[in-house]
Amino acid sequence: MARVVIVSNRVGVPDSDGRAGGLEVAVRATLKRNPGLWFGWSGRVAKREHLRTESVVRGKLSYLTTDLSEEDYNEYYSGFANRVLWPILHYRLDLVDFSRRDLSGYLRVNEYFAAELDKVLQPDDIIWVHDYHLLPLAQALRERGHKNKIGFFLHIPLPPPEILTALPNHERLIPALCHYDLVGFQTDGDADNFARYLMRVAKLESQDRRTFRTGGRITRIDAFPVGIETAEFARTAERSAQTPFTRRALDSLRGAMMIIGVDRLDYSKGITLRLDAYERFLVAYPDWRGKVTYLQITPKSRSDIPEYAEMNRRVDSTAGRINGSYGDVSWTPIRYVNRAYSRTALAGLYRAARVGLVTPLRDGMNLVAKEYVAAQDPANPGALILSQFAGAAAEMEAALLVNPYDPEAVGAAIAQALAMPIEERLSRHETLIRVLKENDITFWGERFLNALNKPSVGVPQTPPSIQAPFVARARDIGRILEVAKPRPDPPKANSLATK
Repeated sequence: MARVVIVSNRVGVPDSDGRAGGLEVAVRATLKRNPGLWFGWSGRVAKREHLRTESVVRGKLSYLTTDLSEEDYNEYYSGFANRVLWPILHYRLDLVDFSRRDLSGYLRVNEYFAAELDKVLQPDDIIWVHDYHLLPLAQALRERGHKNKIGFFLHIPLPPPEILTALPNHERLIPALCHYDLVGFQTDGDADNFARYLMRVAKLESQDRRTFRTGGRITRIDAFPVGIETAEFARTAERSAQTPFTRRALDSLRGAMMIIGVDRLDYSKGITLRLDAYERFLVAYPDWRGKVTYLQITPKSRSDIPEYAEMNRRVDSTAGRINGSYGDVSWTPIRYVNRAYSRTALAGLYRAARVGLVTPLRDGMNLVAKEYVAAQDPANPGALILSQFAGAAAEMEAALLVNPYDPEAVGAAIAQALAMPIEERLSRHETLIRVLKENDITFWGERFLNALNKPSVGVPQTPPSIQAPFVARARDIGRILEVAKPRPDPPKANSLATK
């Protein structure tokens, strides 16, 4: 069997805290069935002359991590990835902060990753690249002569061409995805948006809107919605519900029902609007005061980026104002917690909550919604309120789907969920859990890898006369960036060590 090489910005080297994001959960499930190598950034920032690339072996899996210099971190990660790509791909053009230096750093780090991978790749390796940090990585590998099967999966949304073309230098970055053999998205809508870009902007032709040929290469696109390990998470939740941690949390409610929200602190999650919706609920349905508590768990992230620090202050202020206005000495309407908990701890809290409140303004998938459903007691399940703009909404139609920009409607949905009779909760839960089992994460990686290995069927070549103007524009931009690109000396020490 060919080795599977996973490439992502950060590498989830196993530790003991049990915390894992959506990408890490998905990748680990794939590597359980396909032992191989996981490559990416170590999370360390070092002086350029002290950069290290290290290998760690855990069982049948190998982890290869490399450091970044402070300049690379600032330009590639904090700069272009998180202040340009992240907001644009989440439909937030108003938050984009572009600089040509950051774009140069983004391209430079992708070249650096390709150079490090070049040292360890084997001709028959199957390479699977993940997320927006690494859009041009396949191009960098192809330029080094690698003809491997290379797939790409975008874990976050992909907006339509009308928004994508607002990305500075989109002519260079978005078409670079055509160097991959397979490009995967969370939803059919995201895949359609990419197809529309290739056809409308890049002037490529396709008979099925899923297969494109350019430069002698065939690129296929499709949707591969990420799932969770449904049965395993359900067992974890059942056990965790009996732990002292979960028991203390429930006892502290003094019989009140619990609403739960779990989100990283990010403007895409719509936490301030969600708090506003909860306030509208308290105003419109005063009989619920003292009978329900809203627990919002929001670990801080990217605190060094000014927009995130300001958002943290705004959420803190809103939660404090609501508690001051509606709480009393025996009841606090909102419990707002800025720390991370293990998936095991969260599973117990999900099971204990009558309502799961998942209302992002835009999300690629949102696995919290799926984990909340999987964690429920099948004999007495809670109700899920889900944003219509989360990728999960395409699968989870039995949830209470809401517009997160309409606080009054979300407030009404909270009241509906709390008062929902057991028969309706059972019916909705049965439908949702069936969907989760049909799209279990156990099979997600296999579906993608099988599609990547599938022989390509020939499609008509886009005429050179159609491609030429677009390719020329990208080439001109490339020359400009090449001139602007800083050329630091190569690292003096870049050893390959094994722990």
